[in-house]
Amino acid sequence: MLTRPQIIAWLNNAAEVLHENKEYLTDLDAAIGDADHGINMDRGFQNVIQKIPQWEEMDIGALLKSVGMTLMSTVGGASGPLYGTFFLRCGMAVASQPELDGPDLLKMLTAGVEGILQRGRAVPGDKTLYDAFKPALEALSISLGNGDDPGTALIKAVAAAEAGMQATIPLQARKGRASYLGERSIGHQDPGATSAYLILKALSDAVQGSW
Repeated sequence: MLTRPQIIAWLNNAAEVLHENKEYLTDLDAAIGDADHGINMDRGFQNVIQKIPQWEEMDIGALLKSVGMTLMSTVGGASGPLYGTFFLRCGMAVASQPELDGPDLLKMLTAGVEGILQRGRAVPGDKTLYDAFKPALEALSISLGNGDDPGTALIKAVAAAEAGMQATIPLQARKGRASYLGERSIGHQDPGATSAYLILKALSDAVQGSW
C-alpha cells in the first residue's frame, strides 16, 4: 500500500529532482518557449516543501489538493494551472483515504491527467506534457491488469513516460507558445513532457521496495 509518508517522499523527490534539473528544463524551454519552465517548477515545488509541515494532519487526498492549490498560486505560465489541476484532481480522486492500493494509484493518476486534458485540451502528438503522461498511464494500467505489483507497474510507467518524452523531439508543437514557432519547434524535446517524466520518476523512486 502507498502510505502518506511515501506521498511526502514523492513530493520531496520531485522538489529535489526539479531543483537539480532547473537549468536543464529552462534550457529546453528557451528553445521553444519562455525560458522559464525550470525556474517556475522549482519555485513551485520549493513552496510545496516549505508548507508540508503545515499539512501534517491531512490525509493523502487533502494533502495532494493542498499541493495543487500551492502550485496554482506559485508556478507561473501555463505550468501552474496544468500541474496545479493535476495534483488537485489526484487529491479529489483519493479523498479521505489513508493509503492507496494499485487501483487507487491508477484512479488517482488518471484523474490528474484528465484534469490536465480539460485544462489544456491537448491530444497525443501536440508536443506537450500529455505525450509523457498518456503512455505512462497506459503502461501502468496494463501492468496492473497483468498482475504486477504497483512498484513494478510504476517502473514500467516511468519507462513509457521517458519514451514519450523523447518522442516529442521530432514533433511540431501544436499548443502553447511553442506552436508559434511552427516547423522551428521540430527537433527540440518538450520541457513539459520532461517535467512530467521527472515527477513520475520521483513517485516511482518513492515507492520502490515498499509494496
